[in-house]
Amino acid sequence: MNLTKVFLLAGFSGLGGLAIGYFFHMLLSLQKKNSADLKTKQLLLEAKDKAQSVTEEAAKKAQAILDSAKQEEKNSLIQTRKIEERILQREESLEKQRLGIEKSNAEIHESIEKLKKKKEEIEGIEQQKLADLQKVASMTEEEAKSNLMKATEKKYEEDILGRIKKLESLGRDEFEKRAREILVTAIQRLASSTASEVTTTTVSIPSDDLKGKIIGKEGRNIRALERAAGVEIIVDDTPGSIVISGFDPVRRQTAKVALENLVSDGRIQPARIEEVVEKARSEVEKTIKQKGEMAAYEAGIIDLDPRLLTVLGRLYFRTSYGQNVLQHSIEAAHIAGMLAAELKVDVNVAKKGALLHDIGKAMDHDVQGTHVEIGKRILQKFNVDEKIIKAMQSHHEEYPFETTEAVIVQVADAISGARPGARRDSLENYLKRLADLENIAKSFGGIEKTYAIQAGREIRVFVMPEKVSDLEAKKMARDIADRIEKDLRYPGEIKVNVIRESRVIEYAR
Repeated sequence: MNLTKVFLLAGFSGLGGLAIGYFFHMLLSLQKKNSADLKTKQLLLEAKDKAQSVTEEAAKKAQAILDSAKQEEKNSLIQTRKIEERILQREESLEKQRLGIEKSNAEIHESIEKLKKKKEEIEGIEQQKLADLQKVASMTEEEAKSNLMKATEKKYEEDILGRIKKLESLGRDEFEKRAREILVTAIQRLASSTASEVTTTTVSIPSDDLKGKIIGKEGRNIRALERAAGVEIIVDDTPGSIVISGFDPVRRQTAKVALENLVSDGRIQPARIEEVVEKARSEVEKTIKQKGEMAAYEAGIIDLDPRLLTVLGRLYFRTSYGQNVLQHSIEAAHIAGMLAAELKVDVNVAKKGALLHDIGKAMDHDVQGTHVEIGKRILQKFNVDEKIIKAMQSHHEEYPFETTEAVIVQVADAISGARPGARRDSLENYLKRLADLENIAKSFGGIEKTYAIQAGREIRVFVMPEKVSDLEAKKMARDIADRIEKDLRYPGEIKVNVIRESRVIEYAR
């Protein structure tokens, strides 16, 4: 019983404790809630104050922006009105100008129409006068002009001829004197032999018995030599010699050296032939290089590309009308240098242009183009100065003369090629040139006879005195010379000599 009371008392005590704890807990929670509500109200008040402050500040800024926008709008409106006023004023001014231009155009058109009418009236009057004159004179305007010119020429023929001769003699004497001094000085200073070296294609052999050995069994040796050297070997009945035929003179020279070495060695067989040809080719290439260097040294030129000198050396095996092209180039370089010194122009450019003017002839027929075009491309490839290219490219007048040095190179080329004994021409070309000269002269009217003399350097033309006057003979000489310059290619110059003579014959019976 007592234990039950104890348990009940303990239970009531625990319940009481729980009730008291719950009360205190509720009391503490209520206190915290009141504190939080107070803080919330305080924060709300602060937020409201801050929001009101921000709103007032934003309202002030918005009002300032609005006032500024209104002011800008007002200013823009004022500016726009000013612009509109200026545009209106300009439009009014342009309209006035347009009206004035239209009025001026109308006046101009009216004046043009009046001038056209006046011009037509004047032309009609002139045509009427011309028709009246032609009717009275019984000839056209061209006929009257021609008759007047002929009458004037006939009346003053002697005076005109005298003045022409006087002017020609004065100018010719002065220019010929100066030109003669320069050319004679240059030519006399060049003391070179007129004998030209001709590259031979004939190989001498000590005995005709060697011909069979050169041909070989069933022609093996000669075929091997032809194949290795790129030429044709002609073994005929000519005693003591074998002919080498080929278009390329360098190949002919290679074959010549190889054949001479084979003959002197005595061992002639296909394997040996190929070895000897390769050795001969090396010797010829070495000779080509040496000849190019010697040519530049002899001409006094030291700054050319070594590869260009090798190409230049190939000219040693080229000939033009029997004249060695390399020797001709050296002579032209000396003459060009002396002429340039006399004329106070660039001596170095003139000498280089003359030395390299025929370098295009060093290439074989596989390269397309004239030797001038080929030479120009070669010099451009080796970065030669443009002044030198301009000096060399005009020596056959394929290009215009752009510099004084170009004229000097052309003159030096002509002097070296045209001097006596320098070149030889074939009989066929020689006869054709003479026939062409005479045919050009015969194509003019009033010609009695024509003769080409002095190896085609002069042509004499005899005219009929009753058909050609002295003045007409003078004009004819100039016209014939112009035709020759236009239609023919020739070295040096050709003298045109027109002869007009009257012969009166009477008989005494």
